[in-house]
Amino acid sequence: MLSDNVKKALVLGSTELVPRRLRLASRRTLLARLELEKAAATGLLIIGHPKSGNTWLRVLLSRLYQFRHDLPANLVVTSDELHRRVPAIPRISATNGWYSYEGAVGAELAVDAPPNPIREKPIVFLPRHPIDIATSWYLQVTKRQSRAKFELINAELEQPIDRKTIDRWTFVRHSGFGLLNIIDFLNTFAARVARLPNAITVPYEALRADPATQLARIGELMGETFTAEEIAEAVRFGSFDNLKALESGDFFKQKGLRPGIKGDAESSKVRRAEVGGYRRDFTADQAAELEALVVERLDPALGYTSAATTAPWAAAAGAA
Repeated sequence: MLSDNVKKALVLGSTELVPRRLRLASRRTLLARLELEKAAATGLLIIGHPKSGNTWLRVLLSRLYQFRHDLPANLVVTSDELHRRVPAIPRISATNGWYSYEGAVGAELAVDAPPNPIREKPIVFLPRHPIDIATSWYLQVTKRQSRAKFELINAELEQPIDRKTIDRWTFVRHSGFGLLNIIDFLNTFAARVARLPNAITVPYEALRADPATQLARIGELMGETFTAEEIAEAVRFGSFDNLKALESGDFFKQKGLRPGIKGDAESSKVRRAEVGGYRRDFTADQAAELEALVVERLDPALGYTSAATTAPWAAAAGAA
């Protein structure tokens, strides 16, 4: 049986040379079908906007199983990679559930969606401060994102962007990729996840503050009991300094865990891993404008607005 990554490569390769309109339509349909198949087969579904820690969480979870089963540390799960080697390891999939073909999974999780198997899956929702997402998302789109994925997402915008020339402020404040879209994503999935039977919220900030506790929570959701030794190794391996060093040495097999542009630090997958790092990227006035939008439009229950007296993720960071 073909792996999920091979299936995706076959879709992209077979549609590369067809006319643009047909290429976009074919890829949306075929890749959406593959996303739904992956979600239906997975043992854990991770949902997060790009640049919310999705890859980092996959690295941590991969290391738990690599350590347990003595598997290579440079193979990070995107779906079935570890399961194909050791069937006892569950499939683990991540999706944004929002953009282009990945929206097919999000539709299955919509508040008004009919009952379906994906809704019953163990699901981890990974929110992050939306301005931190936005400024990192700018670098992802302009320096790392594949041509095929960018073409699909950009084609659905009312005002497509030129990613070679757009500046960070215009991208974040005024484009269809930007902050208002990210706030809409967070509000939508917070509402969806609240109505799912086997879903938990693990904010990036909580995972950063106490990865051991959050990994134990996720293990419990999956029906797994990870040992203290396994969790300690995953936390060690997934530390910022270690991952930065591994990326710079081309340790990982997957292209997505290597710098997008050799010699360009801002194209690295492991960049700053900061909470509130967006303040480095904007003037004080710009940051204030973006923060006002967050207060005005983001659901306070997510814990990222001044209107929220107690951030739920702050409590989660210290809870088992």
